[in-house]
Amino acid sequence: MTETDRRGALRAGAALAVAGALTAGCSSFGAAPADQAAPAARHPAAKTPRAAPAPRRFPGLPDQITHSPRGRPQVALTFHGQGDPATARSLLTIAEKADARITVLAVGSWLDEHPELARRILDGGHDLGNHTHHHRTINDLPEADAYAEITGCADRLRRLTGSIGTWFRPSRAETATPLVARLARRAGYPHVLSYDVDSLDFTSPGAPAVTRKIASEVRPGSVVSLHFGYADTVAALPAVLEELDRRDLRAVTTTELLT
Repeated sequence: MTETDRRGALRAGAALAVAGALTAGCSSFGAAPADQAAPAARHPAAKTPRAAPAPRRFPGLPDQITHSPRGRPQVALTFHGQGDPATARSLLTIAEKADARITVLAVGSWLDEHPELARRILDGGHDLGNHTHHHRTINDLPEADAYAEITGCADRLRRLTGSIGTWFRPSRAETATPLVARLARRAGYPHVLSYDVDSLDFTSPGAPAVTRKIASEVRPGSVVSLHFGYADTVAALPAVLEELDRRDLRAVTTTELLT
């Protein structure tokens, strides 16, 4: 997609997705708006889908990754995957209309409730990873319970996609304790994915505040923390993508960012 096409998609196409998303996000989180039916049609699940990408080690990068050292004009928008599925679909649609790709760290119990979203995320060209099974404060859990949180979500991902996902991010923590990082490696994740930009969208500060927070801190190689399930995030995403485009920064998957 050319720069002109991308800017046009951001300013025109995203407006329709935002309108539908806010209807879902600001009311009772009812049925998905009509414009959300398109992604399922554009990204039909194959009868025998390939296994999703597996975790990989990136030599030279730390066990806990906060940003990319590559220096390329790219950023990773990472989303904690839980909450209303209509809002999730809206965010995916907005990103795809702008030719952006994201990383979703899914909660296992959320995947139990909405298993179709695992394939929807992958079919859109996005990364899918592990954000524990019950979204508990994992750094405070005993070893056995913390390991069960990691492997519980990994098992759901494997059952739905054929892979444990590309990334692990600890729940209710910016970084993992040494114990949790070690447990993640035991479960098959060479790296813990952290971030260097916290959008604070989960505090519901309003879409302009979310956009300003990201714009003031993002730089080439940044990993940005965002969340599914919040109307402010849906409303802010087109402006965030337009700001990135203005700075000639592409939103890519975390795997692409670090490769």
